[in-house]
Amino acid sequence: MILTTHAGSLPRTERLFEANQADMPMSDPAGYASLLSEEVAVIVQRQRDAGIDIVGDGEYGKFMSKSVDYAAWWSYSYARTGGLEIIEGDDSWLTKVHHSTPDDIQLAGFGQRRDFNRFLDAYFGPNATVEMGSSKAQPTATGPLSYIGQDAATADASNLVAALAAAGRPADTGFVTAIAPGSAARISNAYYGSEEEFIKAWIPVLREEYKTILDAGLLLQLDDPSLAESYDQITPEIDPKDYVRFIRTRVDAVNEALEGLDRSRVRYHLCWGSWHGPHTTDLEFENIVDAMLDIDVAQYSFEAGNVRHEHEWRVWENRDLGGRTILPGVVSHATNVVEHPQLVADRLVRFARLVGEDHVIGSSDCGFGGRIHPQIAWAKLEALSEGAALASDQL
Repeated sequence: MILTTHAGSLPRTERLFEANQADMPMSDPAGYASLLSEEVAVIVQRQRDAGIDIVGDGEYGKFMSKSVDYAAWWSYSYARTGGLEIIEGDDSWLTKVHHSTPDDIQLAGFGQRRDFNRFLDAYFGPNATVEMGSSKAQPTATGPLSYIGQDAATADASNLVAALAAAGRPADTGFVTAIAPGSAARISNAYYGSEEEFIKAWIPVLREEYKTILDAGLLLQLDDPSLAESYDQITPEIDPKDYVRFIRTRVDAVNEALEGLDRSRVRYHLCWGSWHGPHTTDLEFENIVDAMLDIDVAQYSFEAGNVRHEHEWRVWENRDLGGRTILPGVVSHATNVVEHPQLVADRLVRFARLVGEDHVIGSSDCGFGGRIHPQIAWAKLEALSEGAALASDQL
């Protein structure tokens, strides 16, 4: 039987939006905690009703106050990390320009993405068709990093465990997402002496969150778009081999952060960014799949259902997973079109015949929350469940 899951973020409810917009987490923390617990219980049951086997908390504990928000998976970490500060007028995270060479590779600002600049009018012109949402100010590291999110992380884990119990499910059928060190380190740094030092500073900080999730008996999903997505922030475009060398620090950081933890309950999510743009400058999966597999976890989640990356199922024709499991995206956040269940089944069967049906779990390309309309998101999850049932019958 092909199991199903998704990449984490689910559309927030109106009740949750209203609470966040009213700043209820600060004005009435006890009331907000109760509301959040109730909403997570509802979202878990709704996933089960849709036929999803391995469910999440929808990232409901990660603050989102608007219906279009591509950054909540990351920006949640700002409030949980000491040593960060919003510096008024500093927009270097957006505007920084750097001409990279093989011996000096640095990320330019987010506004310097090559895909943005190739399709400038489509993204930002008067008749722009790419919805980007509003940008959030990013903090700067101005002192030593520390973890101050214990209460929030504990609440995330406790809410999901309780919701699973209410649905009659064990804790290890639920997952909570957390950001990986390399992705967290893409904010500005005014304290640490180098990028490598800054990435390493995140390791003990985020490890506390990872441990909290795993200690609750849940699965941990590490979100790390930076492994693939950062390629678009390097100008001019560099040789993929040089890029693989550049991301090695990020791969090593994940492994170090997981030392001594139960890696059999850890899954790693890689994507090329969830905004709905052309993505013509995405790096080919073939170039980084081996680097991803060097991350020592049990499961790997990646985009495989959108038109830019579906063809890359071929990378699994000649790779040995060593008993690990893949979670290919077979329904996508990148389109409002709801995938037909037979298409979902075809995609899953194709992966199963390459790596074995026991090593495939059907998933989504990326999170749905903040990216597509709730009605469409739930229709996609239902199509995923129906398609997995068809694939199971065919196999």
